[in-house]
Amino acid sequence: MTLIKSISGIRGTIGGNPGEALTPIDIVKFTYAYCDQLRVRRPKAAGERYKVVVGKDARLSGAMVENLVCGTLIACGVDVVKCGFASTPTTEMAVTFSNADGGIILTASHNPRQWNALKLLNEKGEFLNAAEGQAILDAAEKGDFNFAEVDQLGTIVEHDFTDEHLDAVLALPAVDAEAIRKAGFKVVLDAINSVGGVIMPKLLERLGVECICLNCDPTGDFAHNPEPLPKNLVDLSTTVVKEGADFGISVDPDVDRLAFIMENGEPFVEEYTLVSVADYLLERAEAEGVKNLATVSNLSSTRALRDVTENHGGTYYAAAVGEVNVTTKMHEVNAIIGGEGNGGVIYPSIHTGRDAMVGVALFLSNLAHKGMKVSELKKTYPQYAIAKNRIDLSDSAMIDKILCEMKNVYANENINDIDGVKINFEAKKQWVHLRKSNTEPIIRIYSEAQTEEEAVKLGEDVIAIAKKIIGE
Repeated sequence: MTLIKSISGIRGTIGGNPGEALTPIDIVKFTYAYCDQLRVRRPKAAGERYKVVVGKDARLSGAMVENLVCGTLIACGVDVVKCGFASTPTTEMAVTFSNADGGIILTASHNPRQWNALKLLNEKGEFLNAAEGQAILDAAEKGDFNFAEVDQLGTIVEHDFTDEHLDAVLALPAVDAEAIRKAGFKVVLDAINSVGGVIMPKLLERLGVECICLNCDPTGDFAHNPEPLPKNLVDLSTTVVKEGADFGISVDPDVDRLAFIMENGEPFVEEYTLVSVADYLLERAEAEGVKNLATVSNLSSTRALRDVTENHGGTYYAAAVGEVNVTTKMHEVNAIIGGEGNGGVIYPSIHTGRDAMVGVALFLSNLAHKGMKVSELKKTYPQYAIAKNRIDLSDSAMIDKILCEMKNVYANENINDIDGVKINFEAKKQWVHLRKSNTEPIIRIYSEAQTEEEAVKLGEDVIAIAKKIIGE
């Protein structure tokens, strides 16, 4: 059993002992803490009501967690707008649609079926910052409960925001619905038996795209490991080729991450979801004479976004890992597009959160304009490969020693230490990022180069140096 408490929320496996897994007691405790800090974060006059949106993905524990969260909110005197089955971006947008004070998303994202989580939003439908998240953790640890009296109990209303979300996507000037309809696309969708099977077919239908559905019944009984990695998408790849589809679409259970399969059954590569969408938007903005062409991704994402941005005369910015860090940097530099290499597309023209519906609509628009196969489109982008490794340490004190020494070893290179240590080898267009885990005594090591072999070797070289530092 596992319970992970972080500044972005609480996540864990269902069942077991309180404090060791995501149990009803933990759910109530952290929901109460969220309400407690809501009053600190957004003070109101006596008698004014607070309103919080609650949405869930389709995982098996969703109804149980939803009942506990909504019941606790009501017991705290907070009014609830219950979205039911809703993607993470739908719930985020529902906060602003309903003029709420915040939101709670019930999803463990790409984690397997035994997991669930409470992801916490502010009044803008964005994730809380580090200080706000820590305040909730502190309040939960304190455990001082004081619930509302009977006349001050909250109320609950139910509202499905799916259509409002899709209306907003289709209203984006960059989404060329007419060109998409004329192109007559045929796609295969794998929605992992979660809420992607509710919202994504509706989007594709409204865009005139023929959709062949795999695992689109929102039962929560995931057909395979829900992380949209190639090894988990064999059925999708096979069906794309068998059906002669233009491409395949894979989404995770809460539909904020997106991966494509090319018409030949091969992965488009998750890292390139953001790259392709960014290239399309940068090209449009450059043609319109927009001067500030800024993009953002996290430190562990592909250099291809930087290359594409600079090819259009723009400026690329790197943020620490974590969606809230990316969105904070995007606000700071007024970015046109941003996101993460895990298939997370953040387009601030609609809202500042990862959104697979936006990603699909923009990708289709790009493909319709380019008039080429997806495999041909992929070849137009800078080609890189990422290798992922880790170092397991019995002594967590060694982590900081390794990170510090790495900066000395590579002092002549371009180093970024806002989140671990990232070493950029500019001449070779390579990088390696060492970052410690928040939950385990390990260092994650991501390395990128123009070939897989070079990326693997770079990672192995750094691991060898790390072992020397700790005397292995």
